[in-house]
Amino acid sequence: MNYRMDIQYDGTRYGGWQKQKDTDNTIQGKIEDVLSKMCGKQVSVQGAGRTDAGVHAKGQVANALFETEKTCEEICAYLNYYLPEDIEIVSVTEAQERFHSRLNAREKVYCYRIAAGIHKNVFERKYQCPLHENLDVNAMRKAAKILEGTHDFKSFCSNKKMKKSSVRTIYNIEIQELSQEIILTFTGNGFLYNMVRILVGTLIEVGRGERKPDTMEEILNGCDRGLAGFTAPAKGLTLLEVRYENKD
Repeated sequence: MNYRMDIQYDGTRYGGWQKQKDTDNTIQGKIEDVLSKMCGKQVSVQGAGRTDAGVHAKGQVANALFETEKTCEEICAYLNYYLPEDIEIVSVTEAQERFHSRLNAREKVYCYRIAAGIHKNVFERKYQCPLHENLDVNAMRKAAKILEGTHDFKSFCSNKKMKKSSVRTIYNIEIQELSQEIILTFTGNGFLYNMVRILVGTLIEVGRGERKPDTMEEILNGCDRGLAGFTAPAKGLTLLEVRYENKD
């Protein structure tokens, strides 16, 4: 049976989503370990997004193939009983046989939170970039408008050895300015390695006046990581939602 899992996690103390050879401290690794214990044999879990070390998720989706006599509710309860308190399986449902959480994803939504006030929010500090600067949000919005659409985002990717296409579509970049915080929300059909964090770093530089909004076209056309801005810290980034054409 193919099972879909909707997952939330605080990524602060983990080495990212993806299981790695040199550490067992990943989200995927923790979930696989518990499922494998439940089933009595190795279970492989596929995630919709390979969030980096320190990145959080409110709407991660994963799927796994395994056999069990437990109901979906019992699987969910078992996982949450044995998983660390900063990982929560929100729901487990039976999925279609061909459902793949990553390959079937049509849209992903990420948000990035910037602490903009002079005081740190001690309760939100693990989920915000502690910038504490005055930014020109209108200039950032102008730059973001240029970045929307279908482009080659190679300049906004940290993986220099990537051989696959770096063309992606960003449907919308929304920038909210609150009293003590700036929130950037990105909706697209997919994102490259570190892409959202590099986009944020570049937009911050626009907000600082270090770049003009219209230089976004030059960065996109250059297809050179060196043209874009810095990579914003991981802790400000959260995967909000993964969208599919149907429920599965």
